[in-house]
Amino acid sequence: MKAIKSYSALEELGRVRLSKNYFMRDFLYSEISNFYGIPNFPDDPELAIAAGHGLCENLLEPLKEQFGQVTIRSAYRSPAVNGYGNKNKLNCASNESNAGHHIWDHRDKNGNMGATACITIPWFYDHFQEEGDWQMLAWWIHDHLPYCSMEFFPKLWAFNLRWSETPERKITSYAKPKGILTKPGMPNFVGGHAGEYECMLDAIKKQL
Repeated sequence: MKAIKSYSALEELGRVRLSKNYFMRDFLYSEISNFYGIPNFPDDPELAIAAGHGLCENLLEPLKEQFGQVTIRSAYRSPAVNGYGNKNKLNCASNESNAGHHIWDHRDKNGNMGATACITIPWFYDHFQEEGDWQMLAWWIHDHLPYCSMEFFPKLWAFNLRWSETPERKITSYAKPKGILTKPGMPNFVGGHAGEYECMLDAIKKQL
C-alpha cells in the first residue's frame, strides 16, 4: 500500500484486516489526534500493517479467545501525534523510544519491527480488582504468548502489550507492586507459573 495522500486511501487503510477479529481502523483512534487535530496515520502503511498483523495474530487473538473482549485504549501513533504527546507531557515516550512500539511504521533502534497496543480485558478486571491481581494476567501471558514487553497501569489493569520480531520478554508495572516483575536473568523468569494464576483459571472454568 502506498503512502496515504487522500481520504479514500485512508479509508482503504482502515479496511485492511490484520487478523480474524481486528482491522487497521481499530488501532488508529487517538485522543491526542482527535482533540488537537493532528492526523494519525502511518507514513509507511506496509510496515505498520505488517507490525499490526504480528501484534494481532500472536497476542490479541489468543487473548480474545481466552478472556473474551479485548478493549484497545491506545495503539498506533504517528510520529507527529506521539511527538506532540511527548513534548506536552501527555504520557507519550519520545519518538525514538516509541519506534517499533506505538509508532508501528518505524523500526526500533535495533532494526526490529514491532507494535504496541495499550489494552484492557474487561472480564479480568471485573473479576480481579485487589492490589497486585494484575500479576495473574501477566504471568499467564508470560507462560503462553510470545510477547516482547508488558507495562501495567493501576486504572482498569490497562497495560501496554508489545509484539516484536525479537521479543525481550520483560514485565514492568506502575501498579503495586511497582517495578520489574520479571525479565531475562531473574530467577523467576524461567519455568511455569501456573500457581500464580490458578484462581483465575478456576474462575474461567466456572463460566463454561
